[in-house]
Amino acid sequence: MTNTVAGAVVVRACTEWKCCACEKNFVQRVASRRPTYEPAIMNACNSLVVFSDLDGTLLDHHTYSWSAAWPALDLLRRINAPLVLSSSKTAVEIAEIQADLGIVGTPAIVENGAGLLTDQPDDAGTYAQLLDVLNGLPDDLRQGFEGFGDMDVERVSEITGLDAAGAKAAKARAFSEPGLWSGTDDGRVKFIAGLAARGVSAREGGRFLTLSFGATKADGMAQIVARLKPHHTIALGDAPNDVEMLNAADFGVIVANPTRQPLPQLPGESTGRIFRTTLPGPAGWNEAVLRLVEQLGLH
Repeated sequence: MTNTVAGAVVVRACTEWKCCACEKNFVQRVASRRPTYEPAIMNACNSLVVFSDLDGTLLDHHTYSWSAAWPALDLLRRINAPLVLSSSKTAVEIAEIQADLGIVGTPAIVENGAGLLTDQPDDAGTYAQLLDVLNGLPDDLRQGFEGFGDMDVERVSEITGLDAAGAKAAKARAFSEPGLWSGTDDGRVKFIAGLAARGVSAREGGRFLTLSFGATKADGMAQIVARLKPHHTIALGDAPNDVEMLNAADFGVIVANPTRQPLPQLPGESTGRIFRTTLPGPAGWNEAVLRLVEQLGLH
């Protein structure tokens, strides 16, 4: 059965069209929020498309606020440059953030690249199969990982800082399983290797270790670029699971995040194609986007 988010958009996996269930009251709430981009904008050949991670990048790591990025967000709206959100968050979570930002109708990369939020419906995701692989690991490997599927809403709320509604949305997985590793470093290496042998990748994000069947944010980005055919692409992120996306963009921005170890030097930094912000989170995001739009002569 096909389900929709906000009545118009669904999830597509990086190799197939997919969907994600959401509750009726959520759909009604999001659908009544801000207007979408005009369809003509999304169907035209775009001069610029911006791909952005959320937590610790566009959203403040502690408050989840994007208010410091408002000048750049408004500029992107005025120059008709689509903002594609790219996160380990679920389709339900991202649809609500899109509504807050006024960008309902744009594609988005969900669950760490395992799916896309778009307007093409199809069948269900791969979450059940993923949990089968996870729970099939030997006990000595499995016991160190606490995934969202192992947690109740209260526990997810505790570790994310989300309210109950937000935590419930975070648990509405279709393609991936984020969680916490509480075992030893050696056990973590063996856990990741055990998953890899079974076709599952484990990627470190801003907060969690996220499991999926191998797709990355860059895979989702490639599909959206093929659809929108922009002249320029910008990607912004702060964590290891953003690296492929940063490398794939025309311009990559490593947003400062003082709550985690900085990313290692990336090849594009030597040429200036990739650079780092000095300000953290949405303030750094704002500074970088304004700079690049001016540099490209699109303002």
